[in-house]
Amino acid sequence: MSIALSYNIQGQASELHDLIQGCIRNERGAQEKMYSLFYARMMGVVKRYIDHQEQAEEVLNNGFLRAFQKIEQYTFQGSFEGWLRKIVFHSVSDYVKQNARYNEKVVLAEKDQFVHKDHADNLYYNELLQMVQSLPEATRNVFNMYVMEGFAHKEIGKMLGISEGTSKWHLSEGRRILKDKIEKLNLHLKK
Repeated sequence: MSIALSYNIQGQASELHDLIQGCIRNERGAQEKMYSLFYARMMGVVKRYIDHQEQAEEVLNNGFLRAFQKIEQYTFQGSFEGWLRKIVFHSVSDYVKQNARYNEKVVLAEKDQFVHKDHADNLYYNELLQMVQSLPEATRNVFNMYVMEGFAHKEIGKMLGISEGTSKWHLSEGRRILKDKIEKLNLHLKK
């Protein structure tokens, strides 16, 4: 069991509590331990949206900086990891907004077309992740926010500074592109 997961077990929560208290007191050692403890999981959140390592590191570091600046606002209610994930996600969202190359108001709507179940069952996770990473940046961001994070189009629109219709178009476009890529893999099962 990883250290981060062990903090969810009753009785070991006091160690995380002490670590958070150390961060509130702005203790470097506590901050370093917190950073290394949650680095991999938070980088996973960032890498869903930003595929360049240097940019991902910058966004993650900004997220941790925000978390350390706001850590006294954590009320010890609910999951600390969830609280941290939300702050890191806002850092990602701000980066995407600042670096958006898509401020046009596209309001195209396309019916969602789903990939045949046989195709999806034969994909490996890493292949699918690579396909998602290869989507155009704006489309990838909306796709991840909707599919992976569970945000509604209205929320996505507000966070990225786009219209709800544009968010829907990017999701539809992402699904279309992924469907085409999967079909090109020729994964049809022989009957």
